[in-house]
Amino acid sequence: MLLENKTAVVYGGGGSIGGAMARGFAAEGARVFLAGRTPATLDAVAEQIRKAGGQAETARVDALDESAVDAWVDSVAGITGSIDVSVNVITQDALFKPMIEMPVDGFAAAMEKVARSFLITTRAAARHMVKQNSGVILHFGGSDSGNRMPNIGTVQIGADMVEAMRRQWACELGPQGVRVLSMRTGGIPESMPDMPQTEQYKQQMVDATLLKRAATLQDVGRVAAFLASDHAASLTSTQVNISAGALID
Repeated sequence: MLLENKTAVVYGGGGSIGGAMARGFAAEGARVFLAGRTPATLDAVAEQIRKAGGQAETARVDALDESAVDAWVDSVAGITGSIDVSVNVITQDALFKPMIEMPVDGFAAAMEKVARSFLITTRAAARHMVKQNSGVILHFGGSDSGNRMPNIGTVQIGADMVEAMRRQWACELGPQGVRVLSMRTGGIPESMPDMPQTEQYKQQMVDATLLKRAATLQDVGRVAAFLASDHAASLTSTQVNISAGALID
């Protein structure tokens, strides 16, 4: 039970990645609080966790609303006594266009959403973590300096922005015992819809790996739980590559 007596908050907890992380935290003993804008998906993940013997609660929270996030995190800390893990995996506004054709207003809005949500959610957790002199802020996505894929628009740029924020948060919060990390994958086939149109892309994810198996949602949950635990106490300000060799460091 790597996370026994720990409290984890997950924004976007009703999605495939957020749900996988939440299940991973709960399986290791954490009390998980799921936030999002769609109660039905949040409740479905919470029910899975409870059926497996874990603890999970849900709340409708907009990660772009500073006052709502602050109030929710403060309430969770008031209930549990601490905020030990914070994860933001809300859906971003991806624009898949060549940069030369990118609408300025659309690009600016997409970048603003990334910057705003990560600043708000990280700051809300950090205020509690610095007081308790411990905590883990975990991101998902990672930066790819060797990117050679054209026309992916705001996707990689947004991920790179998050990584820049991760580095800055890590050096500012490190002296207070707070760790800031990212998980990087080459894609999770299970997170894509099951339909004929996606099968080609799922296979490409597998073919790109050295292990000839892509990371699974269970892998995501297990690694996230390890990174949030004291077993990873020496890790901060870095990306953890779980791409099965699809992305070479």
